[in-house]
Amino acid sequence: MHKPALPLEGTDTYNDRIRIVLVETSHSGNIGAVARAMKNMGLGNLWLVNPRSFPDEASYARSSGASDVLDRARVVTTLDEAIDDCVLVMGTSARGRKVPWPVMAPPEAAATASRVAADGQVALVFGRESNGLSNDELQRCHHHIHIPSNPEYSSLNLAMAVQVLCYELRMLYLRNLEQGQGSPYLGSVTGPGEAGWDVAPATVREVEGFFEHLEQALVDIEFHRRDNPGQLMTRLRRLYQRARLDQMEVNILRGILSAAQKAAGKASDQPRPSDAQVSEAGQEKGHV
Repeated sequence: MHKPALPLEGTDTYNDRIRIVLVETSHSGNIGAVARAMKNMGLGNLWLVNPRSFPDEASYARSSGASDVLDRARVVTTLDEAIDDCVLVMGTSARGRKVPWPVMAPPEAAATASRVAADGQVALVFGRESNGLSNDELQRCHHHIHIPSNPEYSSLNLAMAVQVLCYELRMLYLRNLEQGQGSPYLGSVTGPGEAGWDVAPATVREVEGFFEHLEQALVDIEFHRRDNPGQLMTRLRRLYQRARLDQMEVNILRGILSAAQKAAGKASDQPRPSDAQVSEAGQEKGHV
């Protein structure tokens, strides 16, 4: 028998727009422990990418009454499915990557996630118990989150790592309530996803379509060779992920790529933005 679940504080809150994504979890008990950590801090949006075993009794037993979080959990087969409709993706990672990526500590990550959640789904991605997220998976993320644990004993249990991030989100939420702001979405306007920005942030699907188009266009104009790629696409991906493109910016960039391919005599099957889309952004046709 599962323990009866106490109700969440409410599902129609910014907390439900923050998605906890676990990638290929080996031990189902850890999934239950994560559900408990989430519900402790008022979160309930759990996604599981290809877990070894779920649902089962071990996961529900370890959830200690957070069975409703497990009941609502979405199980998908790939990371892309879990983040496809998100406007911001943040992955937990150790430092020391060959190509540095924007890295945040948990408090800064929580503040960014809370702010951007006003405009769409935000994913906080946690990797396998044994070896975390792969380099390819980390490259899907706009930012990496590093938990500054003891370097002499740095390994965190999966649920502990989730608890750290959920705690920071909870404290931020409570501070906003205490200040009488009435909304966790307040903040300066510096880019897509913030109140006052004129166009919605691009989704992961839209940005990945742009990266595919960009690589093909660079091949077509003989700037990039797939048989000797070096780090070109990785560095370009880092550049555009850092910029956090909005939907109109993706349309304009893809229109430029199509025009470049046409000028090079290469037919493109990639869609270009319509005149209406371009004019909506206040641009003249063919120019930025």
